[in-house]
Amino acid sequence: MPRGRRRRRMGGGGGGPCPTRIYRFMEPCLLLLLHRSSSHGYSLQDELKEFGFAEAPVDPSVVYRALREMEEQGLLTSTWDTEGSGPPRRVYRLTAQGDQYLAQWVADLRETDRVLHDFFAAYDKHMLEGEGAHH
Repeated sequence: MPRGRRRRRMGGGGGGPCPTRIYRFMEPCLLLLLHRSSSHGYSLQDELKEFGFAEAPVDPSVVYRALREMEEQGLLTSTWDTEGSGPPRRVYRLTAQGDQYLAQWVADLRETDRVLHDFFAAYDKHMLEGEGAHH
């Protein structure tokens, strides 16, 4: 994950705790969704399913908290959409700083993917070589 940002553990509200790694991974997912197009929080929460959050949906309060924090960091901006029927909704947009931060996340996630691939390959090789042998 990009360096220089605060790391924190956040709960998932009524759905139980949200592990730090999952909360942190939600950040680049939201940034990518907003890179595609501006959106409001409810839609973003639904679109997180694309990244594996369907099995354990993220509590809406966690999504909105992440959006607020990223806005405070200058990664997003928001405006109120008062068009159409229903109550006004906050629409989030990615900033140039958010675009750069997303690129940092992608570089870091690619490196993490490489390291994990090597780890799993080593584990699988070890398990094949030592079938039945426990150390």
